[in-house]
Amino acid sequence: MWLAEVGNDRLNEIADPEKAILRGAEFYRKKGYPEGWINQRLQTIEMRKELTDEWQRRGITQEKEYAILTDEMTKAWSGLSVKKYKELKNLKKENLRDNMTNIELVLNMLAEVTTTNISISQEPDGFEHSKRIAREGGEVAGIAKKEFEKRTGKKAVSAVNAKNKTLLEITEKNEE
Repeated sequence: MWLAEVGNDRLNEIADPEKAILRGAEFYRKKGYPEGWINQRLQTIEMRKELTDEWQRRGITQEKEYAILTDEMTKAWSGLSVKKYKELKNLKKENLRDNMTNIELVLNMLAEVTTTNISISQEPDGFEHSKRIAREGGEVAGIAKKEFEKRTGKKAVSAVNAKNKTLLEITEKNEE
């Protein structure tokens, strides 16, 4: 009975994808994430999908290639490989994005959106060209990161993780 209900729910989500998005938001709420952070995270999911769709159009199909491109982009904006970033946040198997502060999510999303747009305009013909583009997209977000840090006096990349979900959302209250 339960399996039939879950199957029906997924079919309804296929017919109306907004239901899946709302289910995802509810999942984060139940885990105790702040509302503003949830909205930001849902946007990042869409931007990531657009990027992976673009990579797929350019012939990138293997998980290992996605991981390498993501690592190049992440290093370019954050200064850390995905592995080092996860170590900083003391993560084992957890999703890195689910443990990013809202400024980290925004910078990562900027890197992904920029990479997508550069790829669309340059139409890369293979993995190596896509790798250079991933670095370029990350570099744009890296410039924004440096400006954020210069103007706020705060580090954009931090060890904060979802163990204390209220700290993921930068607010005046959390600044005290």
